[in-house]
Amino acid sequence: MSLLTPFKRASGLGTTSDGVKHWWMQRVTAVALVPLTLWVVFAVAAHSGDDYATVAAWFAQPFTTTMLTLFVFTTFLHAIQGLTVIIEDYIHHEGYKIAAMIGMKLVLVLLGTSSVLSILRVAFAG
Repeated sequence: MSLLTPFKRASGLGTTSDGVKHWWMQRVTAVALVPLTLWVVFAVAAHSGDDYATVAAWFAQPFTTTMLTLFVFTTFLHAIQGLTVIIEDYIHHEGYKIAAMIGMKLVLVLLGTSSVLSILRVAFAG
């Protein structure tokens, strides 16, 4: 008696539950982005005519720093999940797929890290 699922025996790709977790995480980040995006849009619009010192003071508030960091983290996490699905579905050559996944994740992690560090730098500069 084998403990392997029929799908794993047929394709050798692992358990069939991996996609469900990814699907749920993509939906959770999408739902989390709705209020975060609305907050960012209205907050930035409210400070659109302010000078740098006023915006830097606004960034220095703990709530603002936290919300902006959450927004950036959630956005880049959602982007990684979505682009992973696109790459897995539309790139069929295994070597290109691996290269695209590594490149995509590297670029998004670097951009996300630099975004969070920029927020923190402005927040703690003054």
